[in-house]
Amino acid sequence: QGQLVESGGGLGQPGGSLRLSCVVSGIDFNQYMMSWFRQAPGKQRRELVAGISRTREYILDSVKGRFTISSDSAKNTVILQMDNLRPEDTAVYYCNAHSTNLLFSYWGQGTQVTVSS
Repeated sequence: QGQLVESGGGLGQPGGSLRLSCVVSGIDFNQYMMSWFRQAPGKQRRELVAGISRTREYILDSVKGRFTISSDSAKNTVILQMDNLRPEDTAVYYCNAHSTNLLFSYWGQGTQVTVSS
């Protein structure tokens, strides 16, 4: 059973930076696509922001050039570096692990990111 624990959310200034971390345990990190989703206030859907695996990487168009996803397989950790924050980045950010065989999916508890002056 996979467990994902996020940290690093909080209040950020417009134009500022925040760094989200997701530590993964209980699964083979290298057999999963690791992703960050977000759910904005009042929205029912979670939006895929960025994803990374051994062979692929994805970044949402609206955050390209501002957000970077990286992973450290030795530490079972995935990082979302968020720079040049905008108020529209305000959301609960969730870490997700999805197995490459599409059979398993695990979610973290979410971390709030608020961008405001």
